[in-house]
Amino acid sequence: MALKVLGAGFGRTGTLSLKYALEELGFGPCHHMMEVMRDRKQNEWFYRISQGDRVEWGEVFDDYSSAVDWPSAAYYAELMEVFPNAKVILSVRDPDSWYKSVNDTIFNVVPNIPQWVQALFPRSKKIAILIEAIVWQGVFKGQFKDKDYAIDVYEKNTEAVMASVPSDRLLIHSAKEGWEPICKFLEVASPETQYPWVNDRKSQKRRIIFLRALKWLPLFSLALSALFILELVR
Repeated sequence: MALKVLGAGFGRTGTLSLKYALEELGFGPCHHMMEVMRDRKQNEWFYRISQGDRVEWGEVFDDYSSAVDWPSAAYYAELMEVFPNAKVILSVRDPDSWYKSVNDTIFNVVPNIPQWVQALFPRSKKIAILIEAIVWQGVFKGQFKDKDYAIDVYEKNTEAVMASVPSDRLLIHSAKEGWEPICKFLEVASPETQYPWVNDRKSQKRRIIFLRALKWLPLFSLALSALFILELVR
């Protein structure tokens, strides 16, 4: 299966909504960071890519007809050459709003994955490594905390996409624009359902709180064990 649609927009620009929209329009399955987190094969592919291994992109996306969000968005230029018939959608939002959203959510995921979880579950360690390598070190050169720098990277990505993708192959899309621009661009009929506006900010924050709580689990377990032993020796 060859990719028909490529997403060139950064994470937190409505990419999850776009994933569901493309799948509803018949361009699914759509690859997204969610797939990398829950699929062992995708986890391994992008871990290898993050370590500099050369891969066959056709194999990586063999089960998908579209791809949006990181990590694939970091390789959109290379993927355009591999899939020359694929159309490109650049998802966008206000830069300040985008930075706040990323800073409040996905930027805090990797630092809060406990070391003991990474030790017990190798896939979680690979997720942490590949996200750090591809996104925070690769895209932002380790300087995402510098808001001005991060926004400059975001805006330069927009400029680069607009300069490198032929206009007849490119759609610049904001989630609030809904179905019409996407359906016209992909030459499909508009669904009668509402555009799948998905804002998972709250769920992202809940995941981070959960990860932070997990850091204390070994200490909590040790304390319970100590109390149990004290009761036994009384």
